Amino acid sequence: MPPRFKKVSLTIFQRFFRTETVGGLVLLAFGLAALAIANSPLAAAYEHLWETPLTLGIVQHELSLSLHEWINDGLMALFFLLVGLEIKRELLAGELSSARQAMLPIACAIGGMVVPAAIYLIFNFGGSGSHGWGIPMATDIAFALGALNLVVPRAPIGAKVLLTALAIVDDIGAVLVIAFFYSEAIVWSALGGAALTLLVLIGFNRIGVRRLWPYLLGGVVLWYFVHESGVHATIAGVVLAFTIPAHTRINAAEFSREARLVLDRFDRKETGDLQVLTSSGQQESLFALERASEGVAAPILRLEHALHNFSAFVVMPLFAFANAGVRIELSMQHAEIGLGILAGLIIGKPVGIVTGALVAVKTGIARLPQAVNWRSLLGYAFLSGIRFTMSLRVAMLAFADTALVDAAKRGSIVGSLLAGVAGAVILKIESHNAH
Repeated sequence: MPPRFKKVSLTIFQRFFRTETVGGLVLLAFGLAALAIANSPLAAAYEHLWETPLTLGIVQHELSLSLHEWINDGLMALFFLLVGLEIKRELLAGELSSARQAMLPIACAIGGMVVPAAIYLIFNFGGSGSHGWGIPMATDIAFALGALNLVVPRAPIGAKVLLTALAIVDDIGAVLVIAFFYSEAIVWSALGGAALTLLVLIGFNRIGVRRLWPYLLGGVVLWYFVHESGVHATIAGVVLAFTIPAHTRINAAEFSREARLVLDRFDRKETGDLQVLTSSGQQESLFALERASEGVAAPILRLEHALHNFSAFVVMPLFAFANAGVRIELSMQHAEIGLGILAGLIIGKPVGIVTGALVAVKTGIARLPQAVNWRSLLGYAFLSGIRFTMSLRVAMLAFADTALVDAAKRGSIVGSLLAGVAGAVILKIESHNAH
């Protein structure tokens, strides 16, 4: 029985990894398209498109935002909802569920956040860009996993799990940074409404509501109040994720027994033409099997499964297309911002991650995964310097001046490219030596 469980778990992770890999390639394509358009004669039309106003609501209760804001504040809340679901799952039953498993990615992530931020501040302390210290901190999981699959398709599963767990811990750090350091002045009445909505959602969980629609409806209300409160609206997605139930109505053994009984009944009700449409008994069996499947699948997994492809192939590409369009020019204006991000990604990330791992391993609180050595860890650490979505998100929250945001975008793009190339070279050499 244990080997079978291990096989199923590996398949789930491989499916997740494959989605993130393809999603990273799609994200890259849309980002490059935005860059190309922003540096073409269509640049003015591109900028004008995102300023198109869209209004939702009823009279006296309207919410009017530009298309750019709906993508960044609305659609991205779905991305953060998925991030929150992944974090909760990892905390309950994944790589972060035990102290022993969690210590290595936590140590790597802390080093990989603190050192890049410190290096950025060396370039920008006391200057106009000092508020952007959070830009080079988190890892872009889709790009990092996509790059890993392109460079080393047969990378050990332990390395892929480590990189994923590290990115998820990074996401926790990025969410906290956005919540505490990049929110606007607080509107306490709206924040009170958000708190009341959160209590209702927690109540749904406590009384055993397993349908997803009450949580999603409450999540829309929560998003509105959080948006109006001055706390960044995407945080509502993470908060909502932690109210989604992780328990099941029946356990695996009960589902197995029930499913076998239903399938036996399904076979007995065969009418001879092999057409389910002509057999009411088989139709009833199918509905019973569907109810049993819903009972054994935790709501958190159902929602994560439903959001994964939509986030990877709709939300993230749209975000990239709306925000990656920066004009490439040899301007030295605010060069300290770009250089701070660049150094944070290609120096701070690998140094911070490897140092964090070294401390964790040497103190005995963690060990490197099987088939991962210090040279390959350095390659993975460079891949963790690939930042795109989170860096753009934080840059736009940190700076109101478009020139500052553009400088941050240029630094993120060049830094991510160089970090990815460095990681690819190291891992290619290591993979060649291993064979």
